[in-house]
Amino acid sequence: MSLETEQINELHWLMEMLHTIDVGLVVLDRQYHIQIWNGFMENHSGLLPREVKGKLIFDLFDEIPKEWFIRKSESVFMLKNKAFTIWEQRPYLFKFLNYRPITGTADYMYQNTTFIPLMSSTGEVTHLCLIVYDVTDNAVHKKELEQANKELSVLSQTDGLTMVFNRSHWEHCLAAEYKRWTRSQHVSSLVMIDIDHFKKINDSYGHVVGDEVIRHLANIIKQHVRETDISGRYGGEEFAILLADTDAENSKFFAERLRKTVEDSVVKYNDIDVKYTISLGLAEIDATMKNHEAWIECADNALYQSKNNGRNQVAHYSKTEE
Repeated sequence: MSLETEQINELHWLMEMLHTIDVGLVVLDRQYHIQIWNGFMENHSGLLPREVKGKLIFDLFDEIPKEWFIRKSESVFMLKNKAFTIWEQRPYLFKFLNYRPITGTADYMYQNTTFIPLMSSTGEVTHLCLIVYDVTDNAVHKKELEQANKELSVLSQTDGLTMVFNRSHWEHCLAAEYKRWTRSQHVSSLVMIDIDHFKKINDSYGHVVGDEVIRHLANIIKQHVRETDISGRYGGEEFAILLADTDAENSKFFAERLRKTVEDSVVKYNDIDVKYTISLGLAEIDATMKNHEAWIECADNALYQSKNNGRNQVAHYSKTEE
C-alpha cells in the first residue's frame, strides 16, 4: 500500500469517526458560516450537512443569543484559547429535543459546549470548532437530587400531622427573632395555644378524631397568620405563633379573633361533630427576657393563667404577676 493511499485511508477514517462520534461537532468560519456539520448534529437537528454548509448559524438557530455567542467566540479568535459554556450557565446552545426515555422529564437536551480555535499553517485562527456534549442525564440527576434535598429539608422542618413547622424548627426561628430584637428592638409577640379538655376528646371519640381536631386547629391558624408570622406545633395539642413586629395590643386582637373562630367552628369526622375551644397566652418581648427560652416561659405562664381562669380565653403576660 502506497504512502498516499495510507494517508487517504487515515483521512477517510478520521472523517468517519468525526461523523459518527456521539458528540456534536460544528466548524464555523470567521463570519460564522457553517463549514462542518457531523452526524450528531444532523440526527438531532434534522438538517443534512449539505443543507447547512455555508449558512450563517444565527439564521438557522435563532435560539442562539447572537451578541453573547459573538462575544464569547471573538475571545477565542483573538486569544487563541479554548472557551466553555456549561448547562448550569446556559441549558443549551442548540435547542434539541430530548429523546432519551431515561431522562424523559427533560423537554430539551442539556448541553456543555467547548469553543476551540482552529489555526491555519501561518498560526492565524481562521475557524472555530464547537464540540457539543449531551449532558442531559447528569443535569436531570442533579436537578432531581437538588429537588429531593429541598423536599427533605422541608420535611425535616415540618410536623407530619399538621404540616406546620415542628417544634425544633419553630424554636430555631424564635431564637433568631430574639437575636434580631436585641439588635433592632423591634417589638414582637409570642402566642401559645392549647386545646381545652383535649384528653376528653380523645377519650370520648378516639385518637383518630383527636388528630382531626389538631389538624383542624392547625388549618385555622394557617388561615389567620400573615406571611411574616411563624407558626408551629409545640407539642401534643399545643401550638405556638410568633407574631413579628406586633405589640401586645395587636397580638391580643389577633389571639381573640383566633379564639372566636375556633369556638364557632365544628370538626366533622364521618357522623361525628366535635365542638372545642382553645386557651391562649401571649407575651410581648421585653428586656427582662434574657433569652428566647424565657420568652416562651412568659407566654406559657400566660397560657396557664387562661386555663386556670376557666379556659376559652386570652391572657397577656405581665411582669407584675411574677
